[in-house]
Amino acid sequence: MSDILLLSAGDARALLTDLCDVLADCVNGGASVGFMQPYGPADAVPYWQGVADSVEGGATLLLVAVIEGRVAGTVQVGAAQMPNQPHRGDLKKLLVHRSARGKGLARLLMEAAEREALSIGKTLLVLDTATGSDAEAIYPRLGWQRVGIVPDYAMWPEGGLCDTTFFYKRVAA
Repeated sequence: MSDILLLSAGDARALLTDLCDVLADCVNGGASVGFMQPYGPADAVPYWQGVADSVEGGATLLLVAVIEGRVAGTVQVGAAQMPNQPHRGDLKKLLVHRSARGKGLARLLMEAAEREALSIGKTLLVLDTATGSDAEAIYPRLGWQRVGIVPDYAMWPEGGLCDTTFFYKRVAA
């Protein structure tokens, strides 16, 4: 059984160790989420501190999946947009610890992120993910529409360029 929670900045800071563990596990498992290997939990501290600050400023929604008192997964919605995009949010960093995969956490986190985004007026969500990754297969099953692929957009965490696939989803009440 898991709980999906929307975190305050204080909650994020209190769960910093767990958040760092999840990010480090995903990067070391090959997830192309912006960081390079080797990557340890201590490397993730500045990133999560910045996310907590962004939550505090209202620019980011941070959700976590908790199993047995520990964070097992997380996702973010970037809520701060330019004035001509008040309806749009950026879905970021869907991460599930390798030990917690196969339990439906990605689906639960995505559904919660969509609900929370809608609650703050975001009716269009966009995301990008590494082409050919395990993550890429998740989004179409959840109703996301593939837009296209940009070649050599990012790098795999172990090195080497990777293509990136872009998706969008309209969310409504």
